[in-house]
Amino acid sequence: MSIDACDSRGSIAVLRDNSLLALAEHESGVDYSSWLLPAVEEALARAGIEMRELDGYVVASGPGSFTGVRVGLTTVKGWAEVYGRPVAAVSRLEAIAEQAVSGSSSVAAFVDAQRGQVFGGVYRRQGASLLRLGEEMVIPPAAFVDEAVRLSDGEKITWVSPDPAHLFGEAAWKEREEAGEQIQQVSATLAAVIGRIGVRRLREGKFTDALGLDANYVRRSDAEIFWKGGKVSHGG
Repeated sequence: MSIDACDSRGSIAVLRDNSLLALAEHESGVDYSSWLLPAVEEALARAGIEMRELDGYVVASGPGSFTGVRVGLTTVKGWAEVYGRPVAAVSRLEAIAEQAVSGSSSVAAFVDAQRGQVFGGVYRRQGASLLRLGEEMVIPPAAFVDEAVRLSDGEKITWVSPDPAHLFGEAAWKEREEAGEQIQQVSATLAAVIGRIGVRRLREGKFTDALGLDANYVRRSDAEIFWKGGKVSHGG
């Protein structure tokens, strides 16, 4: 079972190994707290599997909406405690980068973060895996282009996103476009991809339990920002 509740385009996937058995997409304005559990029951029923039969759980740990990420992680923590199953946490940005189709060794993945910013991460291919370069960030689009170029150390970059329009029109992006780089648009329905990454981690023993599961919000919640009088930064 894989859950992504990081933004309004969330989803649930039930997998057996790498085969997708059922997928549910969050396409309505219903809060995750109301939508998630009924959608899980429906997905399990379509897959012909009961919750107690699942071997483990995979959850998108962020970055994204504070409330959405928290609902997803809290739900999976509860299951892990009740059923004693392992959990693999996967970055949504890594799942986006995983979908890049190119021979370039550097991959820059980004997604809308609202407020004129994007969540972004830069990766280097290592065989079938992705090694993250630097930290995930919340940052203006033009600044993300500059940071991705810096982290990739001058190598050609494969850009990938469900929200490519956020870079269009930026002068920094025009320079990359003139150099022959393009943005590959991928689906924002990520639960299946997140699930397949998580299955690999579970097999490799790279998992946690309910107590060790933590979120990667990248951006602090509005309540924290306003209480502390701080500013949104690149780090998490």
